[in-house]
Amino acid sequence: MNYNCISDDVKLGNDVKLSKFINLYGCTIGDNTKIGAFVEIQKKAAVGNNCKISSHTFICEGVTIEDDVFIGHGVTFVNDSYPRATAPGGNLQTEADWTVEPTLIKKGASIGSGATILANVTIGENAIIGAGSVVTKNVPPDTIVAGNPARVKRKV
Repeated sequence: MNYNCISDDVKLGNDVKLSKFINLYGCTIGDNTKIGAFVEIQKKAAVGNNCKISSHTFICEGVTIEDDVFIGHGVTFVNDSYPRATAPGGNLQTEADWTVEPTLIKKGASIGSGATILANVTIGENAIIGAGSVVTKNVPPDTIVAGNPARVKRKV
C-alpha cells in the first residue's frame, strides 16, 4: 500500500529517497535528496541535490532550495506577506488575487527544526538558522541567526 501523493508533474532526480505520507505536486527534487514523512512541497518549488528535508515540513510555491541544504523537522515557509481568505468582493481568493513572493535558500545552509521562513527572504550560503527561529529578513552567508525575530549571533 502506497501512502504517498506524488503528481505526474513532479520532476524527481536520481536516487531520491521518499518517506511515506508525503505530498508533492508540480515541484522539482534534485539528485540524492531525502524527503521525510509528512512533507508537502508545492508546485513551482525547487529542491536541489543532496538535500535533507526532515519530517513535517511545508515548502510552498515560490521557494527555491539550492544544493546541500538541511531543513529540520517542522519547518514552515511562507509565500504571502499579507494573506487573506477573501478578495475585496467577498469571494474566496484565487491565484488571480495575489502574487507569490519568492524565498531563496542558498547552497549549504541549515535550518533548524520549527523555524518559520517568511517570504522575500534569502538565506545565504552555509548560514545556520536556529531551531524555532522566525526569519523576517535576509541572512548573510556563513552566519548563525536565532530567535524571534531571528538575529545574528555570530559567524559560522
